[in-house]
Amino acid sequence: MLTEERRNLIVSYIKEKNAVTVQELMDEFNASAATIRRDLSALHDERRIMKVFGGATSLSSSDVNTSEPSVSAKASLNVDEKDAISKYAVSLIDDDDFVYIDSGTTTLEMIKYIENTKAKYITNGIVHAKRLLEKGLSTMIIGGRCKQSTEAIIGPDCIEGISKYHFSKAFMGTNGISLNAGFTTPDVDEALVKAEAVKHAYVSYVLADHSKFGQISSVTFADISNCSIITDREVDKSYLGKTVVKVIGTLNEGGKA
Repeated sequence: MLTEERRNLIVSYIKEKNAVTVQELMDEFNASAATIRRDLSALHDERRIMKVFGGATSLSSSDVNTSEPSVSAKASLNVDEKDAISKYAVSLIDDDDFVYIDSGTTTLEMIKYIENTKAKYITNGIVHAKRLLEKGLSTMIIGGRCKQSTEAIIGPDCIEGISKYHFSKAFMGTNGISLNAGFTTPDVDEALVKAEAVKHAYVSYVLADHSKFGQISSVTFADISNCSIITDREVDKSYLGKTVVKVIGTLNEGGKA
């Protein structure tokens, strides 16, 4: 297959799927990772697709989010939904758990409901650690660089610190959820921290209200099948069978709590 022909087919495939990974394109076009990445770079430069970390999205699809709202801005959105999601998430914590709590406004809401003093908690959220300590809970915070806009600790030192632990449960935040792009966030450094936490957790739960579905930020930190989802509304049936989805108050067909 000629290069130009393959690239035209790649553009058509991405338009159909809206978002794809490098691995998907390798399988579809029987090409190496290096070839696909060269194609995506060329097509991105031609403004025919948008290259993102680990894959690409269609320019005709919903905009790819590349910016991160401030903590105060996110805290005022979908307050009731976040409250219900976080309250349910806390019910999953057992006495012998070693719990990772990701930075984010929904995961922060969890802490006001945590009463389990036997479990141990570790976080990369600066405010999260303070709230955990105020409740007298066994608390650890990962070291690294502080990101002002999200009040999170990130960077190589943070990733190295996480790599030494094995969490029984991880509670994660996300900016977007998509079948093809997976769980996404706008910042590469935060994505790498999230990916490491998911990698070192026995089970990972993504806490996400309905507004996160169908949204794509520029960096994928986990595939859709790598984490269970706790949300506040019924999701499109296409998600069922791909991952476990718990809708507060309703047990989704194809998933379990």
